Amino acid sequence: MFESPDNPPEFVSSCWLLRSRRSPAKARQALLRLLDSTPAGELFADSGLLVVSELVTNAVVHGTPIGNRLWLSLSFIPSRLRIEVHDARRDRAPLLRPASADDESGRGLLLVKLLSERWGCCPRVPIGKIVWSEIGSAAASSAPVERVA
Repeated sequence: MFESPDNPPEFVSSCWLLRSRRSPAKARQALLRLLDSTPAGELFADSGLLVVSELVTNAVVHGTPIGNRLWLSLSFIPSRLRIEVHDARRDRAPLLRPASADDESGRGLLLVKLLSERWGCCPRVPIGKIVWSEIGSAAASSAPVERVA
């Protein structure tokens, strides 16, 4: 493939994840492997790790019926990281809602919104939905921080 400023190289990774409390950690590991293999990937690590954790956690808790798996798709070009989480439940779209100071949960999608250049949800054929986030270079951290996966 010919590389130019208009046609940068794209790095991709995808995997199936179980409906398990361990899946967010596996998703973070997959993202780190992808970013570690790319130029300037470390600039997207902090925001990307938080977003992939939130999206996978939501899919495990709210979007994946028992007995189903979810699909994680990651793609990176030097100016953008795209994270997609596919689950089997179309009837439960993500809901951005305000959380009170006493709530112990409910802030994940707000973090996704704040860290993403764009994010959203669309139907997945034949069943389910895709919740996605795009983190642009402006939203990426400017200095790498020690990571804990």
